Amino acid sequence: MTNRREKHWEKLDNTANIFPVIAGENMTNTYRICAVLKEDIQPELLQEAVDIVTPKFPGFNVRLRSGVFWYYLEENGKKAPTVVEESQYPCRLIHPNLNRSYLFHVTYYKKRINLEVFHALADGMGGVTFLRELIYQYLRLAHEDLRAKYSDDLSDETSLNREDSYLRNFQKACKAPYKAGRAFLIKGEHLPYHGFGVIAGLIPLQEIKQVTKEKYHTTINDYIVSAFIYSTYQRFRGQIRMDRPVRVAVPVNLRPYFESITTKNFFVMISAEFYPEKEDYSFEEILEITRACLKEQMTRENLEAIFSYNVSNEKVLIGRAVPLPVKNLAMKIVYTKNALANTTTITNIGKMSVSEDYGQYIDRFYSFLPFSKGQDLKCAITSFGEEMTVCFSSSLTDTSVPGGVFRQMAKDGIHVSVETNDLF
Repeated sequence: MTNRREKHWEKLDNTANIFPVIAGENMTNTYRICAVLKEDIQPELLQEAVDIVTPKFPGFNVRLRSGVFWYYLEENGKKAPTVVEESQYPCRLIHPNLNRSYLFHVTYYKKRINLEVFHALADGMGGVTFLRELIYQYLRLAHEDLRAKYSDDLSDETSLNREDSYLRNFQKACKAPYKAGRAFLIKGEHLPYHGFGVIAGLIPLQEIKQVTKEKYHTTINDYIVSAFIYSTYQRFRGQIRMDRPVRVAVPVNLRPYFESITTKNFFVMISAEFYPEKEDYSFEEILEITRACLKEQMTRENLEAIFSYNVSNEKVLIGRAVPLPVKNLAMKIVYTKNALANTTTITNIGKMSVSEDYGQYIDRFYSFLPFSKGQDLKCAITSFGEEMTVCFSSSLTDTSVPGGVFRQMAKDGIHVSVETNDLF
């Protein structure tokens, strides 16, 4: 008799539980992180790299399964997803039945490697970890000097930790630490054929650091969020009201606050709010409002309260005993209410760190966020070397809000080069 090894399985983390429930063609929950190399991609070597890396990542070598009460992840074990040349817009829904049951896929275009990840697997930090190892393996295969120096083992800097850090750091049930009504939503004519518009600003990192630190005495995050609010305020001044404020959701990576190295989701959302209490505002005034709003929320105690509240809801025994279809309906209702409380989401993936041996072959990194209910315009920030990329994903034909953000930067003396895809 042949002994069959039992497949590893794990529960979804607290944040991941919502993504299978709300995922669809118009709300894919699939984000993209990509690297642009200094050389054309060799597809067969990229496929070999994916084949090497995938089995070594327990958080990516999985498929989504549905139980009686919850979704869960189960070890996949199939051959890694097939690498193909990019032929559609970014951040489309991943269909597991067309992808060997995997919840990520890898494509390429000229010099660019694209990793797209269904958010139930990992947040941006988990995606970055996988992409970095994929790039390392690809470049090792493509260059004899790297192949002679390195094996196909994962680098020492890579964590495979799959701890649910929400549960480990959960303290106790508490009241909701946030109350948010409906926000102003940016609406307008949509791009044809469900298009995914990309507007990317390429910015010298030292210039924006100098402006934010020396002129405004603030952070890059606060500055970009403020520029977005100010641009939205200028474009839609007559439509933004006290009962429909501009509210920007800002994901906060919790790992530094709670000493975590998990590759699962471990973040919470805070928000910058702008209520128009008078006729006219300068950029400096909006920056001060934004800075104070975010600073107040960026404490360990508040961040802990946010995810503890979310975890406490999950831990309610009655809720855990509700069959999955009923639970899905309730979660959709709650999500819709919360989704309409934000005008947009702006996330900063951070500065990409790679080994110097590999970094010499890399030009830049980008990241894109998918659209979600009520949010047809989003922004993701990524840095590498001496350059920062500020990438807007948009389903709207109107580009005035991203344009206003880059005009504010130019006004402050920051040199911005703007790239778009063919939709603009």
